[in-house]
Amino acid sequence: MADSRTLFAEWDEELKPQENLDRVRSLNLFAKASRSRINDVLSIFRQRYLGDLEVPDALSVLVKGGFPSVSLDRIFYFHSAQSDPLLHDVVTEVLVPMQGRGGGYVSADAIVQVIKEWSREERISRRWSEVTSLRVAQELLATLRDFGVLSGARRKQLTLPYLPTEAFAYIAFVLNRQTGSGERLINSGEWDLFFLQAPAVERLFIEAQQTHFLQFHAAGRIMRVDFPAESLQDYARALTNRSD
Repeated sequence: MADSRTLFAEWDEELKPQENLDRVRSLNLFAKASRSRINDVLSIFRQRYLGDLEVPDALSVLVKGGFPSVSLDRIFYFHSAQSDPLLHDVVTEVLVPMQGRGGGYVSADAIVQVIKEWSREERISRRWSEVTSLRVAQELLATLRDFGVLSGARRKQLTLPYLPTEAFAYIAFVLNRQTGSGERLINSGEWDLFFLQAPAVERLFIEAQQTHFLQFHAAGRIMRVDFPAESLQDYARALTNRSD
């Protein structure tokens, strides 16, 4: 995540995404030891953040505007899960049910078994060897630890990530573009990434309204959410100003 902040602190909104990545590579802004390592990092960033052309410019606004670190971390996690179906499904289909049973520890071997099952169901397009499956499982758990969903070095324990109001508002803006209605937004399955059910989501909307990040109206089952910006970049700017 430190590298993510470095990337968007140096992001030039006047350049195309690939031009920004080429610039980062040529300047070796991450101070990596080898060109292959730099390329690996940039490939991850391309997958996580460059699928939607509005996202990198919005993230640049947040980072340059001094957005709180914990909020940035949650936003990086959200975009990463949106772009990586395996990461997304491990959280929503493995960790969320685990949390419902009271939490606990999750092992790489358990994730390997899940990967095998999904491979048999053809939810995963390729069949990995045992060694590759274990490596993928270990990387998934390490990523989730970095994002604050898990904790622990050897034994990974489920840790519910705190979602600050300003990060919630940003994510709600992104999801609102997909759902198109207040009720569908509140009941979106994507809140499972933060282990949130509809009543908790509604409370966060009320908090976001109180801090003037958005307008939330509810009358029975009729719910409406309005945002003070049209584009994601403009909303990121509004959030940064209000956070200040």
